[in-house]
Amino acid sequence: MPDLQLLDQQFMRQALHEARKGLGRTSPNPCVGAVIVHEGKVVATGYHRKAGTAHAEIHALSRAGDLASGATLYVTLEPCNHTGRTPPCSRAVARAGISRAVVGMEDPNPLVAGSGNAYLRSQGVEVVCGVLEKECRALNRPFIKQITTSLPWVILKAGMSLDGRITYQPQGGGAMTGPDSWRQVHRLRDRCDAILIGSSTVLTDDPALTTRLSRGGGRDPLRVILDSRLALPEHAKVLHLESKAETWLFCGPDADSARIARYAALDGVVVCQVESDGEGRLLLRQVLEILGRAGVNSLLVEGGATIHGAFLLARLADQLTFFMAPILAGDQGLPVLQGLVAHGRAEAVSLMNVRYRRLGVDMMIEGEIVYPVIS
Repeated sequence: MPDLQLLDQQFMRQALHEARKGLGRTSPNPCVGAVIVHEGKVVATGYHRKAGTAHAEIHALSRAGDLASGATLYVTLEPCNHTGRTPPCSRAVARAGISRAVVGMEDPNPLVAGSGNAYLRSQGVEVVCGVLEKECRALNRPFIKQITTSLPWVILKAGMSLDGRITYQPQGGGAMTGPDSWRQVHRLRDRCDAILIGSSTVLTDDPALTTRLSRGGGRDPLRVILDSRLALPEHAKVLHLESKAETWLFCGPDADSARIARYAALDGVVVCQVESDGEGRLLLRQVLEILGRAGVNSLLVEGGATIHGAFLLARLADQLTFFMAPILAGDQGLPVLQGLVAHGRAEAVSLMNVRYRRLGVDMMIEGEIVYPVIS
């Protein structure tokens, strides 16, 4: 007789596989996957595809039909128990006759927060919660942060040389990393809700900030440009793209009103004014608050060096994803970040849950950011 705990983990892994199909498509909702097992066999699967559409459980129940009665439901996140843009899934699960529900993690949304599991138990459904919880939480770190703090999950991304340079010369000089890293960056863009750079990066590289996947199907993230004085060239690519995603320009309170009006009149361009500090730098927390209210769960910060340093100094970055090429760029290149100072290991920003991945001759290093304790 197979061990029930091992079976639960096996089918939850399949539910996680389903959930990952929705990465980059569900915000402000989480990615959720569901699997229905009847008499030891998978009879239906489903995943949440887009906010405002049916949840994972509903897709799976619809496919299972009568086989849902007496079956076990595996779902990566606790079924919702409130009416939002769709009816509560907990009611549908109980009505379908599911006898056992195996849940990956409790929903941190205050509108749910255990009530979905409680309702199922009140209807005679056996509920087991916490199966592969670590993996389920890792999948939805952006949603968890946004729903509990109203701020998006912030990923710092950079391509760099072994000596920590992101360019060869002060004004650029060509690609630092290879084609395998390039493809991985575009997969990352496809899975993030928004991408952010500073105006100096626009002046140096004039990037499009779009997603270009070899097999197509890529989704452009919302483009966010920090430009305190709104000095961005009006011919910049990011202002004239045929893309479903908008470009948001964040400027300070002293930006010229006539320029604001001109940029705001461009198709697909939105101008947002936020406060700045005493040295003219935009308050990053206000930027994140606006993005969070707009339903942005994940934000990819592609630099440059000053922007990376500012997010770390403000303790607003959550994850670091660096692509390192086996080359030495030399002293003329720009460093990967500026403004951060540490006098020893105890004062240094570090990473936990570090992952390493070979990409051609490059190495991808990523992990969750740990800030030093302030004494």
